[in-house]
Amino acid sequence: MASTSTSLIPLRGHGRKASFSSSPAKTALKKALRFSFSSKSSVVICVKSSSGAVKYNEVVVDEEMDKIRRLQNGSDVRGIALEGEKGRTVDLTPPAVEAIAESFGEWIIKALEKERGRPVEDVTVSLGKDPRISGASLSVAVFAGLARAGCLTFEMGLATTPACFMSTLLPPFAYDASIMMTASHLPYTRNGLKFFTKKGGLTSPEVEEICDEAARKYANRLTKVSTMLNSPPKKVDFMRAYAKHLRDIIKERVNHPIHYDTPLKGFQIIVNAGNGSGGFFTWDVLDQLGADTFGSLHLNPNGMFPNHIPNPEDKTAMALTRAAVLENTADLGIVFDTDVDRSGVVDNNGNPINGDKLIALMSAVVLKEHPGTTIVTDARTSMELTRFITDRGGHHCLYRVGYRNVIDKGVHLNQDGVETHLMMETSGHGALKENYFLDDGAYMVVKIIIEMVRMTLEGSDEGIGSLIKDLEEPLESIELRMNIISEPKYAKARGREVIEAFRSYIEECQLKGWELDACGDCWVSEGCLVDSNDSPAAIDAHMYRAKVSNEKNDEIGWVHIRQSIHNPNIAINMQSSVPGCCQLMTKVFRDKFLLASGMDKILDFSQVDKYAKLGKMG
Repeated sequence: MASTSTSLIPLRGHGRKASFSSSPAKTALKKALRFSFSSKSSVVICVKSSSGAVKYNEVVVDEEMDKIRRLQNGSDVRGIALEGEKGRTVDLTPPAVEAIAESFGEWIIKALEKERGRPVEDVTVSLGKDPRISGASLSVAVFAGLARAGCLTFEMGLATTPACFMSTLLPPFAYDASIMMTASHLPYTRNGLKFFTKKGGLTSPEVEEICDEAARKYANRLTKVSTMLNSPPKKVDFMRAYAKHLRDIIKERVNHPIHYDTPLKGFQIIVNAGNGSGGFFTWDVLDQLGADTFGSLHLNPNGMFPNHIPNPEDKTAMALTRAAVLENTADLGIVFDTDVDRSGVVDNNGNPINGDKLIALMSAVVLKEHPGTTIVTDARTSMELTRFITDRGGHHCLYRVGYRNVIDKGVHLNQDGVETHLMMETSGHGALKENYFLDDGAYMVVKIIIEMVRMTLEGSDEGIGSLIKDLEEPLESIELRMNIISEPKYAKARGREVIEAFRSYIEECQLKGWELDACGDCWVSEGCLVDSNDSPAAIDAHMYRAKVSNEKNDEIGWVHIRQSIHNPNIAINMQSSVPGCCQLMTKVFRDKFLLASGMDKILDFSQVDKYAKLGKMG
């Protein structure tokens, strides 16, 4: 048997996967690798055979690569950027961000070369960020990585996610690509990256490809972030141009017969920016158009978010905005999330409009302009919303959870000849065909403001909330979470195991009266609501929705179970039109599925158990 010896040599540059040959050598190498490595190095194994020939194999340590892969969050990258979360360590480090930015730059260059059929030079990439306090140091890492890739960089400073995309389109900027540094509504300790080209946001498979390449760079790189840049980023004031773009849309579409340039004169509109990036909408859009914005809240950016979570779903954010609207007898209240790709509103009577209500409001506006259009939402929306849309002549397409999934479904429907003008998720992400299929919270609000002014010009004084006065709400609605008991790297596989077991139990009729739900031309397959063609899009996380019927075969509610993209847990959403039905469905879910299948062994289902016993969470 050939003798073997090993020596450890630090790697420099890009690594390649090892190719082990004979079985004895492979066994020896595996034994040699059973120890811990630092986060900034990998190894080369030198294998010497009895013949004296030496073969060097660059071995990229899987654990080091997994650190980067685990940062992928669907079509984004997110992680812990600062200490402060109990039990969580910093993983979105400058070296990690640099490797990801470099891989994105290389990906852009390759894509442009393929598209144009020739080598490309002077590829331009912009970077915007929300006010998080980790943004400064991580920005340096982004610019360093893009410079390594050979890109020209432009610093937008404080910006919004939609503005970053628009920086690839609006002249004279029209960059080849853009990155937004944000973690949306998550705590100040988090941060992340969103990626755009002129075609829109990157898909999950594309981000996965970039993270895979970045993982190899990260695992093999010994050098720290390259803070010395040969070509520092050029600072640009794109937000001014973006604000003018929004103002022009309002002026042109309102076309006020008396004061064209100040169509919002006489309206009081309150903005709650939550100390995120949305303050610009007050100063550079509403004020410039003549609106009275007195009473607006938390406009100054503060990366610690001291007042409340910048999130239109947050109860505190909505309550404060509602109080300000009522106190000032304002016509409209607006709530933005941190990076302004989501929004919610409060009508002149102080009624919060988010979730299903916001989808209904936008549906009412869009169906006036495009009668009969299809509206795509995620599968957590209510049966009442479906009736609201269809009563107005629209078509409702239920699709899987995840704003990119919902938007991409709308894009595909239009490509297939199905007119689809609105795509919205219950979280507040909403995109319109007329706006490049971009989820832009500010643009959503622009549409609502235009409709509000039009209604006033037509003689109505009811306010924007009157458009959804006939929307009924589900009698019962609950969301429960189950934490996956597993190491982070195994959580995704464990979660999928639970979701697939749920599907099997329903298909085998072990849950009486439960049936996998269907919607129009879609059916439940491959872990989600997918197209009826044979090539469904890649999925971010597995999920199913089941409709639940009583003994008379009357549908009384539904249960939606999905694997979280953000955290190692499983979410269960339920809605019902029958009193006590959500608690009943929870009991069946616990007893007939979790306990019967043994899935309780890998899940912390204390929330499910509590609701099953008490019928409430508090």
